[in-house]
Amino acid sequence: MSELEIMLQYQEVDGKIRAIEQEIAATEERKKFISARKFLEKASEKLELLDNRALSLERSAASLTRKYLELADSLSEFSALDDLVEQGADVSFYKKQALSISEQLKGIKAEINQLISAINAAQKDYASLKQQTLAAQKQFKEYKIKYSDIKESRAAELDALQRQLAAIEKKGNPEVFAKYKAKRREHIFPIIGELRENRCPFCGMDLPIALQSHLSDGRVIECDSCHRFIYKK
Repeated sequence: MSELEIMLQYQEVDGKIRAIEQEIAATEERKKFISARKFLEKASEKLELLDNRALSLERSAASLTRKYLELADSLSEFSALDDLVEQGADVSFYKKQALSISEQLKGIKAEINQLISAINAAQKDYASLKQQTLAAQKQFKEYKIKYSDIKESRAAELDALQRQLAAIEKKGNPEVFAKYKAKRREHIFPIIGELRENRCPFCGMDLPIALQSHLSDGRVIECDSCHRFIYKK
């Protein structure tokens, strides 16, 4: 059996394996399993963001509390305003102070409203994340079993094909098979193709005549551009 026949036989069996792998990958069970797994992987990151957001809101609330207490202390000065006026104190000064405190209170009120909205939004996001996480956990558990069952149902078939590959590989060139497997890991298929109008059938690169001369007696060559294998009948 020539090198070409070995490689084409190997690719044919490999193609059957790939077809089964694609069928399994396209199942709804796998899609839902992967979707749930990805969500759960990101859930801890989202939770950390919410924790940081809650800490920031807590700091904002503490800051507003300090501002409020400071204003409360300022207002205590007005408790004896009547006595101060009787003693000849400048009323206009206290009016300005009162106006300033009033403006600050308005500002604090606006900040409090914004803070309340932010807290409500954070609580809503947390509740949503919790609900989604519980649903994802349930989906992950359910579809992990279903996906495993599907893989198990094709395991014997895949195992038989893998044994065929191993047997074919023993007949060929280890170096060529190493390169084949490297391309396969890149999810490239097919890896062996017939020369087409003196060009690589995959990337279309022109093959020098000197290189084409090696395409005889059932041999294959490697494309200098895409590194896939080429043969000529």
